[in-house]
Amino acid sequence: MSQKPRVCGIICEFNPLHKGHVSLLKAARENGADFLIAVMSGNFVQRGGPAMFSKWARAEMALACGIDLVLELPLPWAMAGAERFALGGVSILDSLSCVDFLAFGSESGDSTALRRAAHAVLSPALAAETRRRLKAGCTFAQAREQAALSVCGEETAKLLRSPNDILAVEYCKAIETLGSPIVPFTIRRTGAGHDQHTADPAAHASSSQIRALLAEGREFSHWMAPEAAEIARRELEAGLAPVTDRSLEQAVLARLRTMDPAEFAALPDVSEGLENRFFRAVRTAASLEELWFSVKTKRYPLARIRRLVYSAFLGIPGEMERHPPYARILGFRRSAEDLLSLIRKNARIPIVSTAAEMKRLNGTAREILDLEAQASDLYALGQPRVQPCGMDFTRKLLISETTDTQLSSNI
Repeated sequence: MSQKPRVCGIICEFNPLHKGHVSLLKAARENGADFLIAVMSGNFVQRGGPAMFSKWARAEMALACGIDLVLELPLPWAMAGAERFALGGVSILDSLSCVDFLAFGSESGDSTALRRAAHAVLSPALAAETRRRLKAGCTFAQAREQAALSVCGEETAKLLRSPNDILAVEYCKAIETLGSPIVPFTIRRTGAGHDQHTADPAAHASSSQIRALLAEGREFSHWMAPEAAEIARRELEAGLAPVTDRSLEQAVLARLRTMDPAEFAALPDVSEGLENRFFRAVRTAASLEELWFSVKTKRYPLARIRRLVYSAFLGIPGEMERHPPYARILGFRRSAEDLLSLIRKNARIPIVSTAAEMKRLNGTAREILDLEAQASDLYALGQPRVQPCGMDFTRKLLISETTDTQLSSNI
């Protein structure tokens, strides 16, 4: 290419990739993207738990549906709250030194309002009011929304009520915090909302609805892009999916029963004696659901408890780097080799794809990579046909020969 291509970043889980995601990819192309880069969670995801399909299967779905390059969001950021999840993804994209805009869905569909809200959230006055309300016993989400209403007014507060708007604000906040030139670009989310289900065959189903259908062994393919559904069926037939909480339940409980209060206290975001609640609950809990609801309180919502449980299982330490120190390639389209050359030339962090490159990492980067590999080994225990250890170092890089940039029209 004689001039720099226009590059769009997308931070995602694709758990699994559905028609709403395809609409976002299509909108990004229409906004002028020559290349689409996905920074995607690995085998464990932000809600706290395993992805239903492995990171390699989901990367393959992404490449089949229009993504040009899939990078892995490392575990300590992939399985974190919205702020850290967003910062990790934006940090990787910014470090590539070639991404022009970040595309994401939101309930509001208003990039300007989201950027204003992000700027407001960063203000000292709102931060102080949030801390005051936290001390009064509110959850973080409640405290920040109420603080925004008090300090900034309803326009900002309403953007901190819906899950995709909250994440969108965090993306914009990360861009501002990093001083990144990346421009946020949002489309309005349509169809079923986060964790909602729809019976309308013409609507876009949520990822949670598709996961429920998969877990129940029911037909799911109508709600997915045909290319992604074909890969999903192949993984199911091969005994490589689905992976659920139930798949890993005994392994998780076994690990937690060996821990003492000090080990629970060292987990990310543990405070105010929560380690003692965990220690007592795990002594008697016979299931993950029983454990979650034994520890959950008004102050500590379920998503936070789920993340803490899986952080304990996977050995994620409480103190971690603020920004991902490397980017791992899971797969790319052959037609994106110019993009890869551009990234390798300009990136400010190591870009790794082979076992040899991964083993050359050192310090914190190597520690995080080893943590990721260990998480994949534990994930493999939850696959219906249990897989061996070492897949992170032995699995071949995905290279798609797809050259068609036209996304599936069956949406």
